[in-house]
Amino acid sequence: MDSLLNSARPPVLCPGCAHERMTHTLDQAFRNMGLAGHQIVLVSDIGCSGLFDTFFHTHAMHGLHGRALTYAAGLKMARPELNVIVTMGDGGQGIGGAHLLAACRRNLNVTLLVLNNFNFGMTGGQYSATTPPEAQLGSGFLSALERPLDIGEVARCAGAPYVRRCSGYQKELASLIQEAIEYEGFALMDIWGICPGRYTKKNRLTPRMIDEALAQRPPLDGVVPENERPEYGQHYRRLAAGQKKVSAPAVIEPRFNAPQKGRQEVVILGSAGQRIITAGELLCIAGLTAGMHTTQKNEYNITVLRGPSISELILSPREIDFTGIEKPNVVLALDQDGVDRRRDLFERLTKKSFILQIGGVSLPDSKARIHQIDFKAKGIRRTDWALASLAILADLNCVISVDMLISALKLKFKGDTRQQAFALVRQLGTH
Repeated sequence: MDSLLNSARPPVLCPGCAHERMTHTLDQAFRNMGLAGHQIVLVSDIGCSGLFDTFFHTHAMHGLHGRALTYAAGLKMARPELNVIVTMGDGGQGIGGAHLLAACRRNLNVTLLVLNNFNFGMTGGQYSATTPPEAQLGSGFLSALERPLDIGEVARCAGAPYVRRCSGYQKELASLIQEAIEYEGFALMDIWGICPGRYTKKNRLTPRMIDEALAQRPPLDGVVPENERPEYGQHYRRLAAGQKKVSAPAVIEPRFNAPQKGRQEVVILGSAGQRIITAGELLCIAGLTAGMHTTQKNEYNITVLRGPSISELILSPREIDFTGIEKPNVVLALDQDGVDRRRDLFERLTKKSFILQIGGVSLPDSKARIHQIDFKAKGIRRTDWALASLAILADLNCVISVDMLISALKLKFKGDTRQQAFALVRQLGTH
């Protein structure tokens, strides 16, 4: 098999860098496996290891520092037939440590080659997650304050079914990389090497010293029997195939004309328990019945039964790119909590803005037109005030029409809930 190295972009690494040897060793592994460039995707991030995607004639993806495993997971799920190989330095692995743990737990058929040279070589030789405490680096004494991370042991404990810790100078390294790539599951190789450009300027390190240091560690030589299990992608597809098929989403055909032309922005200011989110959804559904594009953005406390609840809705005849609302057309002021949370909003209202003010709610000064109504005096339960406010809007032919609201209720509710909603709408004078 021909080499997959990119002759137009040869390695540009420091003389003596272990990464250059790794480049040729990885290419040898590909040739031993008989792989063509279209069968491989190299995923990298930042640092010297991040140059690998340019050194090979393969598919490639270059991303943010520490995030390579996340891209690799998406690629493998979308294209399971590809051989997905991640090259990452000890710096990127430290930055993206949570992603490493997720990859170990998930067990996707991805191969991670950690090119471990014990420092951030590209950015100045600062200490990394694997730097020995006694090392002398550009970041001063900071490495002495932290215990170095044993990448292999972390991966094993996190559930990786294949873990190997080895030297980048082993003669049989190409065969070991091939074994990791061919393993059906997540495979990690912690490959130790030398950084002559930064690390060894102040710290003596040789291939023999690497062998001696590795010999003092518990061996990690590949398969971890207690962690072996079905590969994630295959297991996922097998379980997904047995699930009940989800029905296609309902199609809402445009039937009505919206009362106003152009983009309409509505902010509902209430509190938890008033069904603000449901009312916002109903308003959006009503907009869909008039062929409008709609968005809903909700804000509410982390608690369930206390705190403000706010929903921002946009209905527009054109596609909606930005969902932020600065000067809403309509504000539904249903509770003091919501109003107090968004007091700054009222300063931006204009004479064209409309506020529906519920009895008992105090409003900040604004230029908007105000329509007051006392739902409590009408015997309407507080939990129904949000829906009742939509009925008022429909009765005023503001944003939505009566027909649009009735259609939305039919689409959203069934049985007794639908009948109760209709009764509430009739009570407020709409038909």
